[in-house]
Amino acid sequence: MKALRYINKYFSKYKWRILIGLFITILSKLLALQVPRIIKQSFNIVEDYQNNKVTDINFVKDELLMNVLIIVGVALLSGFLTFLMRQTIIVTSRLIEFDLKNEIYQQYQKLSLNFYKKNRTGDLMNRISEDVGKVRMYVGPAVMYTMNMLVLFFVGFTQMIQVDLKLTLYTLIPFPLLSISIFILSKVIHKRSTIVQQYLSKLTTFSQEFLSGINVVKSYGIEASITKDFDAISDMSKEKNINLHKANALFFPLMLLLIGISNLIVIYVGGNQYINGEIKSGVIIEFILYVNILTWPVAVVGWVTSMVQQAEASQARINEFLEQVPEIQNKNNSTTKISGKVTFKNVSFTYDDTNITALKNIHFTVASGETLAILGKTGSGKSTIIELISRLYDTTKGSVLLDDKPIKELNLNDVRSQIGFVPQDPFLFSDTIGNNIKFGKENATEDEIITAAKNAVVHQNIIDFKKGYDTILGERGVTLSGGQKQRVSIARAIIKNPSILIFDDCLSAVDTETEEKILSKLDRVSKNKTTFIISHRVSSAKNADKIIVLDQGEILQQGTHNQLITQTGYYKDLYEQQLLEKEI
Repeated sequence: MKALRYINKYFSKYKWRILIGLFITILSKLLALQVPRIIKQSFNIVEDYQNNKVTDINFVKDELLMNVLIIVGVALLSGFLTFLMRQTIIVTSRLIEFDLKNEIYQQYQKLSLNFYKKNRTGDLMNRISEDVGKVRMYVGPAVMYTMNMLVLFFVGFTQMIQVDLKLTLYTLIPFPLLSISIFILSKVIHKRSTIVQQYLSKLTTFSQEFLSGINVVKSYGIEASITKDFDAISDMSKEKNINLHKANALFFPLMLLLIGISNLIVIYVGGNQYINGEIKSGVIIEFILYVNILTWPVAVVGWVTSMVQQAEASQARINEFLEQVPEIQNKNNSTTKISGKVTFKNVSFTYDDTNITALKNIHFTVASGETLAILGKTGSGKSTIIELISRLYDTTKGSVLLDDKPIKELNLNDVRSQIGFVPQDPFLFSDTIGNNIKFGKENATEDEIITAAKNAVVHQNIIDFKKGYDTILGERGVTLSGGQKQRVSIARAIIKNPSILIFDDCLSAVDTETEEKILSKLDRVSKNKTTFIISHRVSSAKNADKIIVLDQGEILQQGTHNQLITQTGYYKDLYEQQLLEKEI
């Protein structure tokens, strides 16, 4: 249970709830364990009457009636306390589940972009849902039933010893076998639980990727192939689950067998004692009732052990991510004001997952309020520059300065809050168009939303929809065309009114005429803001204050549009090619 030690801090946080639950448990079981003693007294009274030790039949009837009423009262009160116990402990488990999910989610937000390149979405989802669910079963039902079991065993055996030590010792004969069985089965369950959760992650990941790429699957007509692959993973998951439940299935019959043996021992040994006149018949009945009252907690040992082992396996998987230290650390919690000057000083960067060097000794400065356009072939390092400005990664060599200060020394939250980023592949949430735009500014007014949409040249498209800005988008914005998604994403960045605007090839899906309208609007909106434009089109870059051309991570050319079109090289060739395409 090493991995589950991580949960101890939550037990400490909710200790009073748990202690109250423990107190109610003890009280409930103390009451429940009074029933065998009362029944013993009833049998003893009847036996005394039969043996003429008690001659008043009315006295016997009154005693039996009183005992029946006491048993009913005890059962009702015990049931009510059991209800309170479940409310206390199970609710606590839900609170711990809530806290743990939030902690994992916050950790997911802190982890760097590199982490998400190495881990699949389906696995991340499985750990915050299925694995946390398994852990909740440990902090809730497992703890509750363990308390029940311990209280029943301690109080029950204490009372049994007080009644008859010899008979109690005989009753305990099967328990060493029980302990050994639990130990062996626990190891098997732990191992198989880990495998089951791994396959569940694979199944979730496969399903998530299939649903995300459903348009590709249907376009290529490969449903049969995908179904075959899904069936293969599903069958393996089923097989691993069956193996786990085979181990679980051994517990209950084993418990019943051992309890049955204990009952036989009580009847045989107790019967001999009764024949020899050592005990009354009520003692045998009392012991049989005690053993059967202990049947459920003993039988539940298997279930609890299974829950604990599954929770251990799940918490170990959760801890893998919780114990990861984010690569990007916020080392400054003081407020940082961002003006927008950006400097790259001999920056080099290598992606550690692919070992590809994306940037090599890059050096440039963009003053606050200036616009820099970055052009280059696919894989030349354009997007990497943007990722370093947003501090999604830290440089391998050299440094990025923001307002002449190393970006690593600035408040990370303030840096990112002052950046409006429009990615090449825009991501929109399954929400209204208006709320997607408001994502850039949570308290934006309706007028601000409309103004941002107009500046992104998407307002007319939106009002043409039946519900306008209240139109609900499908997952990832599939309701909109590629160009509309890009323009809504631009509106989201504009409404934020940041110090730095970044447009990462965000006009690739719009036609030239619309591009010119958007650029005209953006030229006014981005005035006095540091702006980065990543593009494959000269038309997007020509009005920038500075232009740099990248090739294989190095600056090939830099200057203004008028300077670069007079120089032989990539920019001039691209300009002439696109000019010819436009004329054609």
